[in-house]
Amino acid sequence: MAAQVGLVMFGAMLLMMAIRIPIAVAMFLPGAIGYLVMTDAGNTLNLLKGSAVARLTVYDLSVIPLFLLMGQFASKGGLSRDLFLATSVLVGHVRGGLAMASILSAGAFGAVCGSSVATSATITQVAYPQMRAHGYSGRLATATLATGGTLGILIPPSVPLVVYAILTEQNIAKLFAAAMVPGILAMLGYIVVVALYARARPDMAPSSERLSWRNKIPALLAVWPIALLFMVVFGGIYSGLFSPTEGAAVGATMTLVVGLARRELTLAGIQESLVSTAETTGMVFMIFLGADMMNATLALTEMPKFIAQWVTQLPVPDLTIVMAIMLLYVLLGCVMDELSMLLLTIPVIFPAVMGLELWGLKYEAKALWFGILVLMTVGIGLIAPPIGLNVYVVNNLARDVPMSETYRGVMPFLVWDATRCVLLLFFPSLSLWLVRQLF
Repeated sequence: MAAQVGLVMFGAMLLMMAIRIPIAVAMFLPGAIGYLVMTDAGNTLNLLKGSAVARLTVYDLSVIPLFLLMGQFASKGGLSRDLFLATSVLVGHVRGGLAMASILSAGAFGAVCGSSVATSATITQVAYPQMRAHGYSGRLATATLATGGTLGILIPPSVPLVVYAILTEQNIAKLFAAAMVPGILAMLGYIVVVALYARARPDMAPSSERLSWRNKIPALLAVWPIALLFMVVFGGIYSGLFSPTEGAAVGATMTLVVGLARRELTLAGIQESLVSTAETTGMVFMIFLGADMMNATLALTEMPKFIAQWVTQLPVPDLTIVMAIMLLYVLLGCVMDELSMLLLTIPVIFPAVMGLELWGLKYEAKALWFGILVLMTVGIGLIAPPIGLNVYVVNNLARDVPMSETYRGVMPFLVWDATRCVLLLFFPSLSLWLVRQLF
């Protein structure tokens, strides 16, 4: 009976997603009905009464709206524009340099944002007109911006990483540290892909005029607030001066003060930032509530326990199981966003992975390493067809480029993403080295 309820719930959820019902509802309704079938109306109402309060009063989750607000203030305060200008004066003169500048500025903006969609949208508005004006092809320009946007979650802070930390009861600061080297590796790899792209198709990525240092210095000096912000927020978190939540609050306040001091952030901009943060936070927490309902019913069916036992007893190498899980995340990324994937799958998959023998890693190291693997893998879903969310965001702003062209452009970047995931899989030290140095 329990297994049948679980299978019917999953089938109903996938069907509702297929007909474009919001993911939060698609998880909540089958979960609630399944819970009612397995218990009774009284227990279901008690769960509904308590689960929302329990989820919405988790202190650690307040880091999500604070990092989102910091990113909004940075965008409205002109920091994203200054980042692009600073990176473009450094590398814009080489062939494909403006595309490289877009990736560098996306990585830097991701360090104060935490959202891939926000990073893609913000950098696209600044960089896309410049690239097109300098003769870049629509394919390379949009593909670079969509791919660069993934750095919004790959380079800390990262909202999905916060969610993973809470679901698995891991230290957020350690996860941020573990993501730093792989995130920088992703950014450098994307720059190499652009360089190879420009070499193979020089017509798509022309070079620009080299500027003198007299013209470069003002643009470089303009980004000092971002450097200061990064040092204060992450220096404070990694040194133990304050928690990630307190660091996010400090970062949001500093970004607000910088935007006001530069007279870039207006009262209307502050209002837009607050409204946008509230809307995004509301969406995130609705997905939380839907996933909580689904996972509560899954717990009753004992499916997580059965799956964990089944996985650990499979007659295949443990590393093969992890590879299969990574492939599963890539496939799920074709139809789901990263938060929904994590909330739905981590309570089931994480216990199974922790029961495997992987490179002789201890429990915490294994949890951190697996979290970064998951983060890098779900990032692929943001640009992979058919529903790469970042591609949709960029093409909504660059309406003169067909979406099929953007998907053709992201293929070389996806090759690097796959290569990077293999490197992280076989070399856990890429994720754990900085953690061991700092902690």
